[in-house]
Amino acid sequence: MNNNLQTAPSKVNQSRRQSEQPAMPKIIKSDVKEGYNIYPSHSLASGKIFSGYKTLAARLADKKSVAIDGYVGVFWEDVKDGLQQEFSRLGFTVNWINAADYLKTSEVVAKMVAPFLGELGDVWGTKTSLSLNDFFESKSKVTSNADDELTIVYGTGAHLIAPDATLVYFDLPKNELQLRMRAGSISNLGAEKAEDPKEMYKRFYFVDWVVLNAYKKSILSKVEVFADAQWDKDTNWIEGKDLMEGFKQLSSSSFRVKPWFEPGAWGGQWMKERINGLSKDVVNYAWSFELIVPENGLVFESDDNILEVSFDMLMFAQGKAILGKHAAKFGDEFPIRFDFLDTWQGGSLSVQCHPSVPYIQKHFGETITQDETYYILDAEENANVYLGFQEDIDPKEFRLALEESRDNGQEIEITKYVQSLQAKKHDLFLIPNGTVHSAGVGNMVLEISATPYIFTFKMYDWLRLGLDGKPRPINIDHAFENLRFGFKGDKVQQELVSKPNILKAGEDWKIVHLPTHQDHFYDVHRLEFSAEMTVTTEDSCHVLMLVEGESISVTTANDEQKTYQYAETFVIPADAFSYTLQNKGTSEVKVIKAFLKS
Repeated sequence: MNNNLQTAPSKVNQSRRQSEQPAMPKIIKSDVKEGYNIYPSHSLASGKIFSGYKTLAARLADKKSVAIDGYVGVFWEDVKDGLQQEFSRLGFTVNWINAADYLKTSEVVAKMVAPFLGELGDVWGTKTSLSLNDFFESKSKVTSNADDELTIVYGTGAHLIAPDATLVYFDLPKNELQLRMRAGSISNLGAEKAEDPKEMYKRFYFVDWVVLNAYKKSILSKVEVFADAQWDKDTNWIEGKDLMEGFKQLSSSSFRVKPWFEPGAWGGQWMKERINGLSKDVVNYAWSFELIVPENGLVFESDDNILEVSFDMLMFAQGKAILGKHAAKFGDEFPIRFDFLDTWQGGSLSVQCHPSVPYIQKHFGETITQDETYYILDAEENANVYLGFQEDIDPKEFRLALEESRDNGQEIEITKYVQSLQAKKHDLFLIPNGTVHSAGVGNMVLEISATPYIFTFKMYDWLRLGLDGKPRPINIDHAFENLRFGFKGDKVQQELVSKPNILKAGEDWKIVHLPTHQDHFYDVHRLEFSAEMTVTTEDSCHVLMLVEGESISVTTANDEQKTYQYAETFVIPADAFSYTLQNKGTSEVKVIKAFLKS
């Protein structure tokens, strides 16, 4: 997985949001459509999601004091203006107080967060130990003015300023946050202005998101209203109790998160050609965040109105039900990720590796590392994967070649050092941390991995530039602190190429085990059947994808049935207990199932 998402310059560089892909619509018809759905939603009962500032103002009209809190990146003045217009129509006088006025100065905040950001230009930092309280200068509390009908404190941290006020929370999907970041229309928490997008993303990842996720968890039970801030000058909202009930429903049923798609230096054409609803105006699609839950959201629907909230809220509210017997180990972290890497008619990924567990803990503050596998969803005739070293690898010679290439722009014959293996549909390649690897041209890779996703040490990037026209960072020093040169020669085929075997079989079904490496804490099964199969969760969460066939229906023990299409990722929580997969097409289907080892 690549650690530097880069987007091509947009033909329409909007002042607030830079992307060729339009924002998710506020209204989505809930009836099932054929083919991959880029906006999956989960239906609630009628009357649960409300549209617009008019309805929200009416909801708050009888309050004396309100705290409108929320995530970094929200256009807070739009929220204020939208509500003020409606309160004026109602004849209300409102005393507005901006929570940002209570923040420490941007200079003080910059010094405070600097120890977690490394040097300017560094790709990574270390996850912060700060809390949101640390960003605020004054701890004085706001109370309502007797002369005003309503006092509203608005902005990130509003609840800290008005802890006794009715609490409203505006959430913002992280993909939309990053599109605003790239347009320069937002800044980091406590910053005065937008900076270079790469530096902003680093600060978001290692500071802002850490601080605000912990804060969100601490106030979750107090929030009366949740609102979605991703639309321009508009919103949808839901009562807190109804959102919690929605989370409870998901905790015993199957569900999808909202995927999002990004172009990249090496991206391909498979997703662009086969997934309806994606913009065709981008040069390629390199990634799909199918289930990278630190950045994915969950979408709920009621009366065709939709609302998106961050996936971590589900974990805060129902973590034990989702992870079952593994909840004590992983806590609020969802440990498995699925994503697509598209090199179909594209380019090869960089030659890279990922950090060991001690290294990622010491240097970046993560708890688990980036252990990966490549499942080949589709492959062109001559597709390949670079994996492991040649038997005669000389680490010093390899490093010298990398450094000369980096410093002097010299091309490397990479197969002199790294093995190239043919990649065929349904192969599984194993990439424990420290393994040199790359997906070659002609693949549509389903990357099944541990959740960390930005810690890629690139050693060789084929002398190309990123889509922004600049060289992508090369991280030879980091890589050589982690490379495992023992993965070489015949050992690569023996240990890093999964050898499928049949675990169980019936008349028209079988369970195929695709063993992972001993270092992987997750395992992979492939369920192959003609009609249907029933699977028990055994108190563990399952992540699945239909990798061959048209569509399947999934019925959980609570009798809730949902339909999933080819290449869609879906989750079965531990508390679903059991589920039945039914083939909705005419040919045999194959379903990948990833799960945590006992």
